[in-house]
Order: sequence, then structure tokens, then C-alpha cells
Amino acid sequence: MKILYHHRTRSKDGQYVHIEEMIDALREQGHEVIIVAPPSAESEAFGSDAGLVAWLKRHLPKWFYELMELAYSLVAYRRLDKAVKLHRPDCLYERYNLFLPAGIWLKRRYKLPMLLEINAPIFEERARYDGLSLKRLARWSQAYAWRNADYVLPVTQVLADIVAAYGVARERIVVVPNGINEKRFAQAPDTEAAKAALGLQGKLVLGFTGFVRDWHGLDKVIDLIAADPAESSRHLLVVGDGPVRAALEEQARALNISHRVSFTGIVGRDDVARYVAAFDIALQPAVVAYASPLKLFEYLALGKAIVGPAQPNLMEILKDNHNAILFDPAHASGLAEAISRLCRSNTLRAQLAENARQTISDQELTWNGNAIRVEKMFERLIIRA
Repeated sequence: MKILYHHRTRSKDGQYVHIEEMIDALREQGHEVIIVAPPSAESEAFGSDAGLVAWLKRHLPKWFYELMELAYSLVAYRRLDKAVKLHRPDCLYERYNLFLPAGIWLKRRYKLPMLLEINAPIFEERARYDGLSLKRLARWSQAYAWRNADYVLPVTQVLADIVAAYGVARERIVVVPNGINEKRFAQAPDTEAAKAALGLQGKLVLGFTGFVRDWHGLDKVIDLIAADPAESSRHLLVVGDGPVRAALEEQARALNISHRVSFTGIVGRDDVARYVAAFDIALQPAVVAYASPLKLFEYLALGKAIVGPAQPNLMEILKDNHNAILFDPAHASGLAEAISRLCRSNTLRAQLAENARQTISDQELTWNGNAIRVEKMFERLIIRA
């Protein structure tokens, strides 16, 4: 099968991990994948932002930047049209973005079966956090894309409900959560070897991976460690970077526990596993209500005892006291109490870790599994055409 894969992502972050892993998995299933994307995406370093685009977004008036986004659809359409004429693909797979109707235009012109992957309700997300100037146009563009794809693939059921609220028929909504590349994590060291490599022998490691934001609540974890007696072995390892790293480092210094908190900075994708392998307890302290966080699947694949909030999107994957300890996010001390409970019991940690690892196979949470789901949907659409 020839699959035309379209996206507008330029930054090399979690979004790009999803894109690259999905493309690789489709190719591993034997499909030819033709990529149409911004030309600089391949050359960016992992962890980088979108360069000039990010600068323009910060400095241009919102209404002007949003019109530029919509105008880019004309550029994208020309590239897609050229790819169709050159490669004659069987179908179109697109990663949804706001102000991007180009894929729908192409689908309609060439009657290509189309799947639309949805990772966030970007209209709502940007209206809340970044602010939108052309709200009616933005909402229209989102509804237009969602309603006109053959199937839409939200990453959680919570997100599926948002999609359905736009009038998309339930039978055209298929939840496809994020996954794991098992090969990438197959050679990870065991926990003790990973700790030794990082100089954390004898430590009880509380670990977090990803982009560190203030709402993640890692300040509460630092306070928890600061309350420990001097001989305590608890250690916080943060694998990643983010806007609140400096504040967290300052908090640790002020509490005289800098030696018990480590920040790695940005780590390459191929190195993540050897850091996460050192975790005794993996932290998912907060998450957006509709997200399917990549770090969660890494924690599961490496068999880690997970602590996370009891909220619907995570509970699609996690079960309290089975493969995680879930806490009430509305409870001020919920995170600390859940961590403390796990710290007290080696048996509970081992039980959760084993069940976490098993969750990947039980729920088929792999990129290859997702590629097979996509393949079957395209086959149904092609037969129906």
C-alpha cells in the first residue's frame, strides 16, 4: 500500500516522536510511505522548537500569524498535489493541525481514503493557553477537518468525546492511543546497573521524564524529599528540561537537598531508556485531561511502579493497585501520599512493575500495533471505494 503521510510539525519533540515512530511502523509493515511536511523538519535537533516559526508566533500579531497559518495550506496543498501526481498513493494519513484544510481538499479532489490522527483539540487548547484572534475561523477549520475525514483517530476516549461533540459520527471515531517501540527499549539495563551508571547506587529513585512545567507538581516531590531524615535514600531524577527547571533547582538548594535531586537536561531519544531504567518509582504527577502521554508508555514498557492522577484519560490505560497507584488530583497531599505508600513497600513496587510491563502486550500498546490498526482501516476504505 502507498500511504501519503502529511503533517505540519517542525519542532523535534514528543510530537515528532509520534510522527517518526508511526512512519517507521507503517514501513515495517511493508507499506511505502511518502512524506509531505515542512522542509526543515528533518534537519532540526531533537528537543528543538520550530525555529523561525516559533519566533514569528511570538512576535507577530495573532491575527496575522493565524492568517499565515491558513495561507500555508495553499503551499501544503500544492506539495500534496505534486506528491499525488508523482507517486499515485492509495490513501492519505494526516496529523491534524489547526488552520490546515489542505488534506481535506486533496481527499475531495482525488477521492483518497483519509485517516486523520488527532492528538489534541487544538482550537480549545490554543484559545485557552495562547489566545486566538480569529476564533470563528479557527473553530471552523477544526470542525471542517474533523467532519470530513473518513476516520478520525483521537488518542484517548476523552478526546473522542470532544470530537463527537463537533458532530462527528461515533462510527467514524477510532481511539488509537500512543504506543511504544519495543526494539528501542529492549536493550535497557536492569535497574541496579542503570543506577550504577548514573552514580545512584543505593538510592530509591523517584523519576520523571519530559518537559518540566509548573503544573507537573515536582515542587511537591522536592518538599517531600526535604522532609526526609538525613539518612533517607530517596532521590529525584528528572530526565528532561523545561521552564521551571531553574526554579526547582533553586528550591532544592534552598532546602539543602541539591545532592538528592538530579536534572539531566534534554536527552536523546535513544538514551531515554537507560535513564528511565534507573527509576524505582515513575512519576506522572499531572497530565492534560485528554492527552495520551508518551512517557506513560515508556514507564509501562520498562516495568516501572507508576504514580499518577486518577483521571479518565489515564484510567483508560492504568488501573489503581494493579499497574499503578492513582491519587486524587484534587487532594493537596495525594501525590505525596501515593509516593510514600510505594516507598514503604518493595512488594507493592514489584507487583505494579510486573503488571505495568504486561500492560503493553495485554492492550497492544505498540507503534506496530497501531500501524496494523491503520492498515485495516485503510483496507476497509479502499474496498468500500
